[in-house]
Formats: sequence, structure tokens, C-alpha cells
Amino acid sequence: METIIIDGLAFSLPLFIIAIGGIYSEGSGTINLALEGLLGFGAFFGGLCVAIFTTFLPINPTLLIYASLLFAMVGGGLLAALHGLMCIKFKANQVISGVVINMLAFSLTAFLANQINASLFGQASNKFQLEIFPKVTIPLVSKIPVIGSFFTQFYTFQIIIIIIALFMWYILYKTPIGMRIRAAGDNPQAVAASGGNVNKIRFWSTIVSGALSGLGGMCFAYSIFTNFSPSIFMGFGYLAIASYIFGSWKIGRTLLACILFGFARSGGYVLVQKLQLPSSYSDLVLTLPYIVTLVLLIFFSHSNRPPRALGEPYDPSSR
Repeated sequence: METIIIDGLAFSLPLFIIAIGGIYSEGSGTINLALEGLLGFGAFFGGLCVAIFTTFLPINPTLLIYASLLFAMVGGGLLAALHGLMCIKFKANQVISGVVINMLAFSLTAFLANQINASLFGQASNKFQLEIFPKVTIPLVSKIPVIGSFFTQFYTFQIIIIIIALFMWYILYKTPIGMRIRAAGDNPQAVAASGGNVNKIRFWSTIVSGALSGLGGMCFAYSIFTNFSPSIFMGFGYLAIASYIFGSWKIGRTLLACILFGFARSGGYVLVQKLQLPSSYSDLVLTLPYIVTLVLLIFFSHSNRPPRALGEPYDPSSR
């Protein structure tokens, strides 16, 4: 049980912060299927910065580890700006733009990683090696049966994610800014009538989604792969999309979906070990979150309530 909880949270929380980014983007009215590409590009940008600083400007490794999360947010935000420009400025089809961003991110990061490693570091590789992210255990509390597992050997980035998630929840539901973001996705004409700039709100919400996706992608790079490589494009972005859809674009409900997916994944690995199955069965475990997605889709898709103006380009003349 302890392993299921520890590994489940290490997967659920990065997935959760990516999903919050999707909620911000789609809550403002812009469909964002590009989360997969955004998390991958963010992890690439963070991994690249780590490689450059480690080689040419050595700094404290612990400081660099935490700085890489910020670099990843910048990288994800930059690529999200392209998606926002296409969808909001040029009113391109938002679904197609998201799919193209995903394909672009996968191909571009693989190519750039190969070229940069060859030219700067003299290595034939498409990976950027990362340090081991710090883990902590809280004394006393960690000794409590079951509950103590939540406070045992957890990555410190999980604390960062929780703090950022609480902040993003507060902004979205307790401030005038959040009210305008949600109104831009439900009734953009009302936002414009009150003096708000709908396109500006949607553009910056999309950038926020990219930054949070980059953060989540970098955390996956540390916790699952210990490096950046093209293998980070494993469908986690699409799983985040499924999470907030099942959560009806609400942050609290989305957290529950992410935890369910994370525990399904970690529970599957434990099951393979307990049954002493061949290691190849571990690959089958990777499908468990997606199987859970299909099951939830059957029973709960009818109750989903997306923002009413989701996917509709804002037209000022329609006021």
C-alpha cells in the first residue's frame, strides 16, 4: 500500500498541475489539445538549460534542480503563445492547432536534442541527463499506518505543485481575474460589455496553461525518466485532458480524477510485482489509466458541462 501511495502521488500531482493549465485555457474558451506538446517542450527547455549550466556555467546542483522547473515553465509558455496566436489572433481551428503543436513539439525537440548534443557536448544522444530530485520524509507523521505513506519519501516538487495549485485555485474562484477568465469561456460578450478584453484574457490563460504544463512535464522528467528524452511524450497530456473533462472543468474534481489515474498506474505495477509476472507485463500496466479513462467515459460523459463558449472564436461584432 505504501508503494502505491508514494508512486501514485508522484504521478498524480504533475498530471494535476498540467490539468489545471488546461482548465485555465479551456475555462477561458480556448480548446487546448496541445498539453502533450507543451509538457514535452517545457521538459526539453528545462533539460537543455540544465545541460548548458552544468557544462559551461557550473552552479549549485540543488539550485539548478529547482531553477529547471522555472525554465520548463518558460519553455511551455513560449510554445503555448504560438497556440494562442494561431487560435486567438488568426482564429485557426483550435483542435487542428493543438494536434499540430503536439506533432511539432515531438519532432522539434527530438531533432534539437540530437543536434545540440552533437554540436555542444560531443555526444550522439537525444537525451539531457538530469540530477536526482530531492525527496523528504516527515518524521513521526510518516510512522502513522497508511496515512504516513503520504508523508514518506515524496519529491519536494510535490510541495511546490500543491502550493501552485492552491494559488491557481484561489485566483480562478476567489478573484475578479478568475471571474473574468470563467466568464470569457461562458459569456464573452458580457466580459466585453463590462470593459474586459476577451482575446487578451484568453491569450494569457493559454500561456498559463503552457507554463503549468511545462512544470508538470519537467516533474515527470525527474520522477519517471531522470532525463529529458522523446519518450516523455507518452500521452500524459491527453490523460490530463481526460482528467479535467471528467472533473467538469473544476479543479477540485479534477484532482480526484488525477489521483484515480495515478493510483491505477502505481497499483498495476505493484500487482505485477506481487504476482511475479514477467517484466514485459509492466508495459501493459501503462495502459491502465487509459482503460480507466474509457470506463469513466462510458458512465460519466453525459454529465460533463464544458464552458458554453468553448472553441468559439470571439467576434466583437456579435455583441
